[in-house]
Amino acid sequence: MSSQHTTPSDDNAPGFRAIRFNMDWITRPLFGIVLGLLALSVVIYGPKTVAIFVAVGFVLAALEWHRCVGGGVADRAGVVLTAASVAIAEASFLYTGYFWAGLLVVAFGAAGSFVLALQRDDKHPLWQAAGALYLGVPALCLVALSSVSHGLILIGLFLIVWATDTGALIFGNLIGGKRLAPKLSPAKTWAGTIGGSVLAALVFTFYLSTLLGGSTLTALAFGFVFSFTAHAGDLFESFVKRRFGVKNSGAIIPGHGGVLDRIDSTLAAAPVMALLVFVAHFNPLFGVHA
Repeated sequence: MSSQHTTPSDDNAPGFRAIRFNMDWITRPLFGIVLGLLALSVVIYGPKTVAIFVAVGFVLAALEWHRCVGGGVADRAGVVLTAASVAIAEASFLYTGYFWAGLLVVAFGAAGSFVLALQRDDKHPLWQAAGALYLGVPALCLVALSSVSHGLILIGLFLIVWATDTGALIFGNLIGGKRLAPKLSPAKTWAGTIGGSVLAALVFTFYLSTLLGGSTLTALAFGFVFSFTAHAGDLFESFVKRRFGVKNSGAIIPGHGGVLDRIDSTLAAAPVMALLVFVAHFNPLFGVHA
């Protein structure tokens, strides 16, 4: 999700400072906890349940994406193609067991969106087409990851992403300081970025060492390094919104904004985790090659 690492202020000096209270400090964690528990419950029920949950959420994300790149007006055909790409790609993987089958569906969806955008003289055909890739590939990865290690790897991914975003919010507001990328995302600070990664490392270490009996050093290192994929996803969505002059992708989730604002970090982290697991054959739970 897009974390507000720091509240707007003229005080950019490092050091602890007063935090201005607003209702987001109540609604944001409340809805975050509810959504987090829902996601964890879905993982427990297996890949098919994960696929349904992801497909429903990503339909809303598709609407937000095409509305963003469409200048405030979502192209219906683009939304339908992107949403269909997500659902059919997931089904292709579930019923064939082949990851490439889902990728092929996503590729066709992106190509279809591009052609339709050209036919109606859309100003941003590549961005319209990118929706199928931006949402379809991570959706496929989430379902695939839920099918290995009883979903424990996917839960670990969620914990790292959520801890990264939460730490960025807390430390960014508490410490403030120098901006990470002022032209790209003025609200994000180095304190929030590092703080988020440290919290991710600690949370993943607790998950791995305490609950699963894994290596503490492996967990600390992996949680810290992998958290930067979440930061990258956050920054990418900030870039897209800034490119099209959008503040939030939506307002459906109180305290968080839109669905894309909530899942932007996951959209980057899921493909990277899938590459580690399915291509590099690296099990992040135990730090060994499978």
